[in-house]
Amino acid sequence: MMKWSQLFSPLRTGNEHSTTLGKDHFRTSFVRDYDRLIFSSAFRRLQNKTQVFPLPGAVFVHNRLTHSLEVASVGRSLGKAVGDALADKYTHEDERFKDFYKYEMPSVIAAACLAHDIGNPPFGHAGEDAIRQYFKGLDGVALQRFSTELTHNQQQDFLCFEGNANALRTLTHAFGETRPGGYQLTYTTLAAIVKYPCSSALGFNKTSLATKKSGFFDSEILLYENIANTLGLPHTQPGEPIFARHPFVFLVEAADDICYRIIDFEDAHRLGIVSLDELSDLFLQFFDEEEGYNERLKVETNFMRIVDDNQKVQFLRARLINLLAGHVCAAFMANEQALLKGNLQTSLIELLPKKDVAILKAIDAFSVKKIYRHRSVVEIEIAGYNVIGELLKAFTGAVLQPKEGRSSKLLQLIPKQFVISHQHLYHDLQSVVDFVAGCTDLYAVDLYRKISGIDFPQLH
Repeated sequence: MMKWSQLFSPLRTGNEHSTTLGKDHFRTSFVRDYDRLIFSSAFRRLQNKTQVFPLPGAVFVHNRLTHSLEVASVGRSLGKAVGDALADKYTHEDERFKDFYKYEMPSVIAAACLAHDIGNPPFGHAGEDAIRQYFKGLDGVALQRFSTELTHNQQQDFLCFEGNANALRTLTHAFGETRPGGYQLTYTTLAAIVKYPCSSALGFNKTSLATKKSGFFDSEILLYENIANTLGLPHTQPGEPIFARHPFVFLVEAADDICYRIIDFEDAHRLGIVSLDELSDLFLQFFDEEEGYNERLKVETNFMRIVDDNQKVQFLRARLINLLAGHVCAAFMANEQALLKGNLQTSLIELLPKKDVAILKAIDAFSVKKIYRHRSVVEIEIAGYNVIGELLKAFTGAVLQPKEGRSSKLLQLIPKQFVISHQHLYHDLQSVVDFVAGCTDLYAVDLYRKISGIDFPQLH
């Protein structure tokens, strides 16, 4: 059983010998995590990665960066509420415990929320599928080398590529630098990011929440085992790289679950895909039967007083996020023992009051039908398949068949931080995927057009 007192640590990747909170004049270790992420180039690139709708456009919609900032805002509130509740409940614990849960936990959850999409490739979830499909379609010499030189688990890293696992790699890999540990984040923040703490070969198995997808590649198994051992995260299957989720993951996941459901509707409304009546009919239902005097009437009255339609949506969004955040915190504390035992097999969103769950399911069904299947969304997904597929075909082809004419030229286009050694095929293929997955939408399209001859490079 996990212990709240062990689930946080100031230890960092690449700096495992430090055992202090590392306070300077302004910041603690966990605030530093947030700062390192928000100033990082990997986070900054999220501003040009698709959330749902194509970028850029005449109407501003969310990208991965604005989405992550909003998730971090909600996550900070969840961390504060739950942290206060735990500190108030366990009054016998020492000052270290109280300081973390009262003051540091909000920074951890906010930082993990900032980073939750940092491993996602361009073009949204279609980018992940495009990487998987490319490697599933290997043939000839490429397939032979892939099958014989990589272990089964290494093969699955590509065949079942997962953005969540790539986030851990992005944040912890040295990428050709001499300083180890990548961004050198704390074990606590890293563990809070990993939604599916299992390897690629054991993931994508829906028998448990932890194995629904995967959370670390073969190259990061030992790293995650070290994190798990330090924080007291137990193996769920002895001897196998499958672990219980860190309880903080549930809060990061809930912040994301709340935001994307509401924000996707807001974007769809701005684009004229969803009407104000359709949005309000669904969202106002959450305030039925809420505690307090005529909560639905109060919210609806204030909603109707607002003149501008976009302001109406923003008002509803704010009230709804606040409502759902409170319900999430209550669900977390109500399921505290299951969280510590590592046997909670459902997200916090699914543990909300039945009325909320029913409305959320209606929102999901509506979103699939009218938002996620909208022509503009489908078009960007198809473009993503083509662009990522062609980039991988070019660069992995150069790695797999380095003696072909243009291979050396293509490899010169890969920045030196993505090391191609021609000694270990697994690591070379990872470097290619690291490069392609790290591209922004526009950079990927520009590179694709240039290497395919659609655009001819010019000197400026």
